Amino acid sequence: MEEEVELILEDTRERMNSPLHRLDVELSKLRAGKASPVMLETVKVDYYGALTPLSQVATVNTPDPRTLIVQPWEKKMIDPIEKAILAANLGLTPVNDGSIIRISIPILTEERRKDLVKQVKTEAETAKVSVRNIRRDANEMLKKLQKDGLAEDVAKDKEAEIQKITDATIVKIDEKVVAKEADIMKV
Repeated sequence: MEEEVELILEDTRERMNSPLHRLDVELSKLRAGKASPVMLETVKVDYYGALTPLSQVATVNTPDPRTLIVQPWEKKMIDPIEKAILAANLGLTPVNDGSIIRISIPILTEERRKDLVKQVKTEAETAKVSVRNIRRDANEMLKKLQKDGLAEDVAKDKEAEIQKITDATIVKIDEKVVAKEADIMKV
C-alpha cells in the first residue's frame, strides 16, 4: 500500500513537469521584439512532397536582434521556404535575394505588446488548469486507496504533499509568466 502511495506522488511530480514544458514551448513561440530562430520552429516546408520542419531543410541564424537569415541547404528550396514562411501566418515578411531569405523583425507596438501579454496569461492559465487536473487525479487515486484500506491520516498527509507539489508548480508557472511579460514589455 505504501509503495502505491509513493508511486502516485512520483507520478504526480513527473506529470506536473509536462504543463511546465508545454508552457515553455508556447512562450518561446511568442516573439518579444527580438529575432530568434525559435520563431520559425512551426514552419513546415514542402520538401519533395513531404511537409518538413524548416530546421531540416535550412539553417536559421540571427546576425542581429532585428534580423533572421534563412540559408537553404539546397538552392532550389528557397522559393518553397519563402512560401512556407508566408503561409505560416507569423506576421513576418521574408525577402528572397536568390541565395538566402532575410526576415526583418518589426518593432512591436504598445497594442501588440499588450495582446502578447494577454496571450501569455492565457497560456499560463491553461498550464495551471492542467496542473490542477493532475492534482485532482492524484487525490482521486488516494481516495481509492483509502477505500481499499489506506489509513485516513496517511491519505491526508499525502494530499497535503500533493498540494505542496501543485503550489510549487504554479509558482514556477507564475515566475515564467512574469519573466516573459517583462521581456515583451521591454522596449
